[in-house]
Amino acid sequence: MPLYEVQHSMPLTASQQDDLAVAITDIHSTKFTTPKMFVNVSYHDISKTVSYIGGKRRTGQNHVRAHVRVGPSRTQEHWDDLSLQVTKAWDRIIGVGLPKVKRAAPDPDTSLRSFIILGGLVGGVEAGFVLPPAGGDVKWLKENWDAFNKKAEEGDEDFVEMVREVKKRGLMEGANGFDIENAQKRLDEELGWGESA
Repeated sequence: MPLYEVQHSMPLTASQQDDLAVAITDIHSTKFTTPKMFVNVSYHDISKTVSYIGGKRRTGQNHVRAHVRVGPSRTQEHWDDLSLQVTKAWDRIIGVGLPKVKRAAPDPDTSLRSFIILGGLVGGVEAGFVLPPAGGDVKWLKENWDAFNKKAEEGDEDFVEMVREVKKRGLMEGANGFDIENAQKRLDEELGWGESA
């Protein structure tokens, strides 16, 4: 569902790309109820791209753009924390840099110039399923659970992994294993507002 575009001006090793993609996926999927299978990370070498910042020509900068779903369940605090976590992951994985091939070569800028969240993801289809709105992941998982299981049973490794993750993390029960719908029904019953009242 989300798409994280890593724009890098310095070479990244396959190991750095793998580690950063795993970190971003873990951060997003635990911050929200998004199964890991639906977190996308792509890399774009922008070493030959010219950018202007404040009207001045710049090269050698690194950026991450996150295209995400927004909604009332995702607050500014969520976005700020996501930004800080991804920035820390960049610093830990990429910011340390690689050994120089030539000692006289200048040090590449390994810093992350910007992490920007773009909330314009309003819909789409991924892996054959219409994307849910922000905050609608649990309902979407429940509505599509039989189809997800069918794909897993047919041997689709992505869905095998996703079904396992959803069960392990309790995502069908809501965030942090809390069954929101049943909790609301129990509260309604206790207050005398439920169906049996």
